[in-house]
Amino acid sequence: MKVHANAALGPAGRLALVQAIESGMTLRAAAAALNVAPATAHRWWHRWRAAGEAERRGGSWLQDRSSRPHCQPRRLTATEEEPILRARRETGLGPGRLAGICRRARSTIWKVLHRHGLSRLRSPRDRETFRRYEWSRPGALLHVDVARLARFERPGHATTGDRSDRNRGAGYVYLHCVVDDHSRYAYVEQHPDQGGATAAAVLERAIGHFAQLGLAPPEAVMSDNAFAYRNSRAFRAVLERHRARHILTPPYTPRWNGKVERFIQTLKREWAYAHSWPCSAERSRALSSFLRYYNRQRPHSSLGDRPPISRVHNVRG
Repeated sequence: MKVHANAALGPAGRLALVQAIESGMTLRAAAAALNVAPATAHRWWHRWRAAGEAERRGGSWLQDRSSRPHCQPRRLTATEEEPILRARRETGLGPGRLAGICRRARSTIWKVLHRHGLSRLRSPRDRETFRRYEWSRPGALLHVDVARLARFERPGHATTGDRSDRNRGAGYVYLHCVVDDHSRYAYVEQHPDQGGATAAAVLERAIGHFAQLGLAPPEAVMSDNAFAYRNSRAFRAVLERHRARHILTPPYTPRWNGKVERFIQTLKREWAYAHSWPCSAERSRALSSFLRYYNRQRPHSSLGDRPPISRVHNVRG
């Protein structure tokens, strides 16, 4: 039998309390004898009196009752819950992100998901130990990385289900991403290559973009050990020009550069793979709109459900 963590008496104590009252003790004296409040004695005594003979023999009257109120006028109806459940099944997003999509409070969405058994999509797994870090000044540390997306002229088999009609030889496009460590503000450019010269030019323009927002030049830039970052003279020249040191993550530790890695997941999930695009050119045209939404409107769970622009100081315009 499950007993509430704050229960004053267990099943045996409740039975002893009732037996003491049955033997002739008053409610107040029985409550004092078992070191509980008179209201507790009153409650269990009346539950004993209201129980039938079968309930007394089986002990069901000793069990805790649900604290759920009998009337919940503000609880969502099944019709109102359906958009939340559908959005959860289609996107797999958590309560924080669903709050902005479904226009409901985060706590309300969590209760609906928990009520229907959808609060956890996967069983919890053991994770590696980690240590969170965050530089105190916006723009002081920039995370850089590159994501690859397929180029296509028509929807592929992932959308149509037809593997016989493929976009062969269409190639790839590369998203050069720069994310500010403190604010999570993101700058992204799409290019046909991932070379060092391109990465250097993107970083130069990203620093200029952050300067227009009122941010000082970066103190450091963090990247993985890709050839375009580690061995590029052009990339090194940009760092030297802005007097920023280069932080290279250890091999096989993407969690060091986790902020840009997580942003790339969001970029793919909520922009690249969120719709059935007629062609990759249409997808590319929508990139600027998504970035504007991400930086200025989309709630970010690590920022208290506020957009990244809320942490950028001295925003111009």
